Amino acid sequence: MNRRKMLSLLGLSPAVLAGEKLGAQKAKKVEAKSSSGNIVALNPKGLPPPIQLVPMAKRLDRLDGKTIYLVSDGFPGADHFLTQIALWFKKNMPSVTTVYRLKAGAFADDDPKLNAEIKANGNAVIMAIGH
Repeated sequence: MNRRKMLSLLGLSPAVLAGEKLGAQKAKKVEAKSSSGNIVALNPKGLPPPIQLVPMAKRLDRLDGKTIYLVSDGFPGADHFLTQIALWFKKNMPSVTTVYRLKAGAFADDDPKLNAEIKANGNAVIMAIGH
């Protein structure tokens, strides 16, 4: 049987014929028998890391007298949207303080300095995340 055909039937890349080990951590071994002997290959997908669950933040019973941080990730138009939210709070709930901040980095990047400021001075966050 043709090795390439056999590997494609097993769902493996013909690149394993080159004899190089693929660098996936904790890769799953796949063994197959052919008329010419055993073929051992590593799954290049590897195994995903375990998921760590993070509990939801505690909810506020009311917003009166609280400080809400309005955080933008820099997506175009997010600043205008958050400005409108701040105007709404000023008109409808004047006891609520709003603070606008631009998050450093991209959407998924962590901003430890901003997080520390929010934990120290804020009660809630509204984050405008672009698509």
